[in-house]
Amino acid sequence: MKNFIFISPNFPTNYWQFCRELKKNGLNVLGIGDQPYDELSGELKESLNEYYKVGSLENYDEVYRAVAFFIFKYGRIDWLESNNEYWLERDARLRTDFHITSGFQNSDMARIKYKSGMKEYYQKAGIPVARYHIVDDEEGCRKFIAEVGYPVIVKPDNGVGAISTYKLNGDEDLQKFLGMKESDVSYIMEEFIEAEVNSYDAIINSQGEPLFETGNVTPNSIMDIVNNNDNSIYYIVKDLPEDTRRAGRATVKSFGVKSRFVHFEFFRLTKDHEGMGKKGDVVALEVNMRPCGGFSPDMMNFANSTNVYKIWADMIAFDRSSESDGQKHAYCAFAGRRDGKNFVLNDDQVRAKYGYTIKMDLRLPDALAGAMGNQMFLALFDTKEEMDVFYQDLLAVRD
Repeated sequence: MKNFIFISPNFPTNYWQFCRELKKNGLNVLGIGDQPYDELSGELKESLNEYYKVGSLENYDEVYRAVAFFIFKYGRIDWLESNNEYWLERDARLRTDFHITSGFQNSDMARIKYKSGMKEYYQKAGIPVARYHIVDDEEGCRKFIAEVGYPVIVKPDNGVGAISTYKLNGDEDLQKFLGMKESDVSYIMEEFIEAEVNSYDAIINSQGEPLFETGNVTPNSIMDIVNNNDNSIYYIVKDLPEDTRRAGRATVKSFGVKSRFVHFEFFRLTKDHEGMGKKGDVVALEVNMRPCGGFSPDMMNFANSTNVYKIWADMIAFDRSSESDGQKHAYCAFAGRRDGKNFVLNDDQVRAKYGYTIKMDLRLPDALAGAMGNQMFLALFDTKEEMDVFYQDLLAVRD
């Protein structure tokens, strides 16, 4: 029996489904987390063979001892994974320290976690990348800005989501940023690209071949959602565009991705950009070597009439899957609304109008609310026109 250690199986709350499918496939599923066992959901408890509680997942020594305990009790660990961006480096360190070879090691982190390191591999795949500068001093920044012009985007070179990401529109913004940035954090400055974010989401087998492919579109900027306390919207596409598929597969090959669930982000240009491409072209943004966050796996299921939790677990256990992409495809729309906004339709009115299309209706935990809003609705639509009306209704506010 293969031993699989799942780090933080309780968060996000839907990740117990990965564990359930692993256990169904005959794996010995061992969880490590910082939530007391009695507080775990019943579904997660049933999906784990054993759970080891640590005081804090931030404490490497504690997590190291937990892995060592499982090795002592069950023998060699075949897989260790969290499927979570926040723990990617921790996962790699644990694999390296315990000689678990079925995943990224410490030596892989520079190209998959650092935004500057990703660019080389996007370029190898033949995908244009934005010009950039590693922030040093004011003189260096001004020299770069003289080349690309304002606005520019600055963000941690090794960051999660849109945390500490800023758009600098002029010298005053530059001065403010340089005065407030954390001295021990490396920042990357990039030229501003007018575009919407399109993703390639896939489950890749050990040969670097996709077992499942889809994608999403984020019409508004995650940076603006976080910094301006905006509502959050994105959707799973009904059918993956061929240019996104080609770019995604080329990126898989360039990065040497094997046996993973991935979320690659691209810009689709909304206007011509010199040196990058024409309006509508797909250019590079960043790679994420894990599933798209939050409830995206569930959205993929709804949009594609399938079960990505099972496909991923099948990939782990068998390197193939008996779960097929469903025949019926649709758009799956996410809308995350902020508390305190005077919406034209309140939550109950939304439920009354769209009840037949709504697939999930939840209050989001604080850990997700910053990027995704406080109240979320997932809804399914056959056409983009129907989805656009849904977004208009949900986001309309009174003057």
